[in-house]
Amino acid sequence: MKTVPVAEVQSNLSALLREVESGNEIGISFGSMRQTIAVIVPIAEYKRIKERKLGSLAGKVNVEFRDDWKMSDEEFLNT
Repeated sequence: MKTVPVAEVQSNLSALLREVESGNEIGISFGSMRQTIAVIVPIAEYKRIKERKLGSLAGKVNVEFRDDWKMSDEEFLNT
């Protein structure tokens, strides 16, 4: 990932967006420490990240408990 300071983003936004359009990610650094504070990503990558949900195995794994399976509250809390 290429990282550029915010001043360069302001002056070269069109060129940077063309890079992003071709699939590259652009980091934006800010402040005297030049810390990366944001990343511009292609829209397809953003949508993929946005759609990711906790429990990514949902629909892929089936968990079943037998009818005779029991656990007391005490057993549950002490594990």
